[in-house]
Amino acid sequence: MDDSVEDKIIYQVYLTHMKLLSSKLTSAKNKVNSYSNMWKYMQFYFTKPEVIFFLALILCLLFFSGNLFKSTNGFLKKINRSLSFIGFNDFQQLMVDEKDALSKNWKFNGKNVALYAIKGRRSQMEDRYVIKTNIMNTGISLFAIFDGHGGEFAADYATTHLMKNLTNKIIEVKKLLDEKTNITEELKTFNSNISDNLSPKMKMKITKVEEQTTPKMKPTSSADDSVINQNNKFKQDSLSLIKDITTLKNVDEETINPSSYLQRDGNINFSKILIDEVLAADKLLIEAAKLTYDIAGSTALIVLVEGTTLFVANVGDSRGVMCDKKGNAIPLSFDHKPQQMREKKRIAEAGGFISFNGVWRVAGVLATSRALGDYPLKEKQFVIANPDVLTFDLSHHDPQFIILASDGLWDTFTNEEAIECIKKHIDDSYHGAQYLTIQSYNRGSLDNITVLVIKFPPIWSKESQVVDHGGSKY
Repeated sequence: MDDSVEDKIIYQVYLTHMKLLSSKLTSAKNKVNSYSNMWKYMQFYFTKPEVIFFLALILCLLFFSGNLFKSTNGFLKKINRSLSFIGFNDFQQLMVDEKDALSKNWKFNGKNVALYAIKGRRSQMEDRYVIKTNIMNTGISLFAIFDGHGGEFAADYATTHLMKNLTNKIIEVKKLLDEKTNITEELKTFNSNISDNLSPKMKMKITKVEEQTTPKMKPTSSADDSVINQNNKFKQDSLSLIKDITTLKNVDEETINPSSYLQRDGNINFSKILIDEVLAADKLLIEAAKLTYDIAGSTALIVLVEGTTLFVANVGDSRGVMCDKKGNAIPLSFDHKPQQMREKKRIAEAGGFISFNGVWRVAGVLATSRALGDYPLKEKQFVIANPDVLTFDLSHHDPQFIILASDGLWDTFTNEEAIECIKKHIDDSYHGAQYLTIQSYNRGSLDNITVLVIKFPPIWSKESQVVDHGGSKY
């Protein structure tokens, strides 16, 4: 080939190569310009006050609805995987480890009683529960949920001390009632036998003597009951029986006679027992907490079942719900919230205030207006431990089951939604409690979650089951 022709070919190839290179550089420059223009547009629009306000409003709505952590959890995981290889391991603390949240749990599957509880998105588990069926063969059963806050001390104390004292009191009063019943039956038999053997003339004399002596006799004190004149045993036992079923008022827990819980109709005043024991436990809890400067507190939801009667004592915002025979959701308790008119008025009269900090809070601190513990807020009675006690006739409602749960569930479920969820799993209450707990977590609950399901009729009332978690680890 001629040299001149070869030079021309090489020159043309060189020109073509340079044009291609030039076009690539131009396109890269255009991309840079486009990114630069895009950044300018973003700066222009996103720095406008109305846009900033709108974005802040969306973030607030997500945060207060409890879905912010849920919606950002996957994004945080991706960032963590990207940053872990360059040494940003501490970023893991900002995330929620879903496996850790769900694997650390408490489970119980008994005779028509089932429980499932998880730590959830909290750093520690502060919920506690108690299950006691057919206590000492009395036919009485106790169930309780304690939702701690500010630490585990108050919930642990309630589980171990309050429930122990309550159980002992119930056994003591039940035993006393049985003794009184036996004495009454013996007196009736004794009186009947004597009446049959006395002549009409002798009966008239005894009647006159009783009419003359009864107004002059004074009721004996509890200390005098142990010293009974054998010659007047019948008369003294009668007076003692009348005295013991008289209700005592305005006395301290230390001086309460167990007989004061016996009513004239022969039943036990369980409502009074629940109130007295809760207040007594709170008093002791505050004294113990002050020694260690422990400001922890706890809600208390206690259910007592005796025969066909259900007693529910509530302090705080744990909640109970009943599913009646028609499938309706019947509230067993009502939350104590600072914004409620009754609670708001009581706090104001005590010299306190409530403020909105995510939710309404007493003194800007506590989201429930009643609780055990919390001694800094008890000094001036901004927060109290007085329980509300409701009584239900089970023969009237004929319930299918009841649900007791901490507010970790009720933050994401309504009463009706929870009832419908368990109704779908009524044949397996344990699976129902587990499903409801995990669904609450998936809906974005940020708290510990404890769900206790109790099915009716109560076959558990014939068998003793004692389960509780007070300070126990997973």
